Amino acid sequence: MRRSAWLDKLNGFKDNERPEVVLLVAGSSQLTRIVVAWTNMDVSRARRLTKCNGSDEENVWPWLWENARYSTKDLISKSGVAEATFENEMNALIGNRVLYPDGTINAFVHRYLRAKVLKLLDVKRTRSASEST
Repeated sequence: MRRSAWLDKLNGFKDNERPEVVLLVAGSSQLTRIVVAWTNMDVSRARRLTKCNGSDEENVWPWLWENARYSTKDLISKSGVAEATFENEMNALIGNRVLYPDGTINAFVHRYLRAKVLKLLDVKRTRSASEST
């Protein structure tokens, strides 16, 4: 069976992730909300791919997103981000390769969010234990 050119190109970006994009998410609760909502979205690839006009990153990345299918309305609803600011926030996440057009996120951002949640849960657990004594 032939592998998907779309998936192969996407995996090329995933293989070259930059950890610095964590700073973008860490500094914005709005961006964080979109990232978390993105991981709960139904995202798929177009059945019929458009033609990719080049093999460089500047052409391939937009082509990958052009062939991604998801509901912007559902993402706005799940994230709780105002519709007026959503497009700019989403463009920042896509442009900095925090979100991937297959419904996943940058692995460094994923680890950051997981650590943040675990720390938050530990604080709550510690508070609950001290309050019950």
